[in-house]
Amino acid sequence: MIKLTWALLAQHVDEWTGDDTAEGAAILEAKVGAVVDTSGMQPEAVQHWRTDFLAPVIESLRTEGVAALVRGESWSKAAGPLLVCASPAGGAHAA
Repeated sequence: MIKLTWALLAQHVDEWTGDDTAEGAAILEAKVGAVVDTSGMQPEAVQHWRTDFLAPVIESLRTEGVAALVRGESWSKAAGPLLVCASPAGGAHAA
């Protein structure tokens, strides 16, 4: 099991717990993306936000995060106003 937690501008905090890092990354991307999409920013700003902040964190989770979790270690990454942490949660952890 892994636990993902994230904070967006220190105002929106959420978490997910599950067995599959790929699923967690998809949920993170969808949930944070939904917050950004409904933020009232102009479409160009939303795209910039997704490209410069969200995408690099998701990519790092899928690579460096998976490697850390497989070793039983925690991982974290920040980009702009987004902070994401992943850690083993209890028993076995899958990548």
